[in-house]
Amino acid sequence: MKNLLRGLAWWSDDGRPLRADPADRDRLPADTWSRALVPAGVRLELRCHGVSALRIRYAATEPSLADTYRDSAPVFTLLSGDEVADEVPARPTDDGTAVFELPCPDGEFTVHLPEALSPVIRAVGTDAGTVEAAPARPRWVVYGDSIVEGWSASRPHLAWPAIAGRALGVDTVNLGYAGAARGELASAEQLASLDADLVTIAFGTNCWARPPHSAALLYEVVRAFLTVVRQSHPHVPLLVVSPVVRPDADTTANRLGATLADLRDAVERAAHDVPLLPGGRLLDPAHLADGVHPGDAGHALLAEAVVEALRKTS
Repeated sequence: MKNLLRGLAWWSDDGRPLRADPADRDRLPADTWSRALVPAGVRLELRCHGVSALRIRYAATEPSLADTYRDSAPVFTLLSGDEVADEVPARPTDDGTAVFELPCPDGEFTVHLPEALSPVIRAVGTDAGTVEAAPARPRWVVYGDSIVEGWSASRPHLAWPAIAGRALGVDTVNLGYAGAARGELASAEQLASLDADLVTIAFGTNCWARPPHSAALLYEVVRAFLTVVRQSHPHVPLLVVSPVVRPDADTTANRLGATLADLRDAVERAAHDVPLLPGGRLLDPAHLADGVHPGDAGHALLAEAVVEALRKTS
C-alpha cells in the first residue's frame, strides 16, 4: 500500500503518514508537530489497466479545531491529469469505502485525500483489471506556513504546491505547517535529511506575530536555515519565496517594531545568494479569502509564479 502513496516524508509507528520526523518530535514546537499530523499533499498516484471502478478502504478521524475553518465538506478527489474525474464524500469512520468511477479503464490517476480527516488508507481494490504504482518522479520538498499547507484553497489539489507539482511533473512533499514554520533549525535539519531534487522555502508571515521577530532576527534565521539546507543539498536547485501581501501586517509594526514589509525585506536580503521569488507583488488583497490566505485564484497565481521561477533555476 505504501508504494501507492506519494508526497511522503515519514511514517508513524501505526502506519500514518507524517510531515515531520517522529524521532525528532521533542525538538519541534507543538504547533509544528500538530500540523505535521495532517497529511497535507499526501495522495495516491496510480496506473490502472482495465479498471472501470476503484475502491479505497480508509479510516478517518474528526477534524481538529483548526481544520474546522474549511468551508467545503471533506472529499476524496480523483484527478486525471489536472481534471477532476470524480469526487466522493468522506466522513470520520473506522472502516469506510470510497468508490470512484474512472473516465477510462487505462491510464494514470491521482487521488487527493480529505486532509482535514487525517485518513489512513487501508486498501485499494478494483472491479476488474489491475492497479500499480505510478512511475516515480523527481522529489520537490516545499517548506513553509499555512499558505504552503494549502489554506484557504477549496480542495487540497488546488493548493499552490499541488498545482505547481503537477505542472513540473514532480513528487511534491508538502512541509507546510499552518500557524507555525518560523524557520526553526530542527525543521531545517529534518528537511535537509530528506532526499530532494528541488527545494523551495517560503516562510516569514508567522514571524510577524507568532512569536514576533525583528527584521534583524529574521535575517539571521533565514541565513541559518539556508546554511543547514545547503550543507546537505549543495547542488539541488533551491528557491526562496518571500511573504505575500497581508494588509493587516504589511504596514503595522509588531512589538519589536517590524512590519511584515520589513520582514519581507529581511527574507529577501538573507536570500541574496540563492534564487528568490519576491512575494509582495504576486497577489493583490482581493486574492485573499480571509485577509491572510489566498483563495483558489490566488493559489493558482502563486503556482504559476513558482513554476516559472523553478524552471529558471533547474
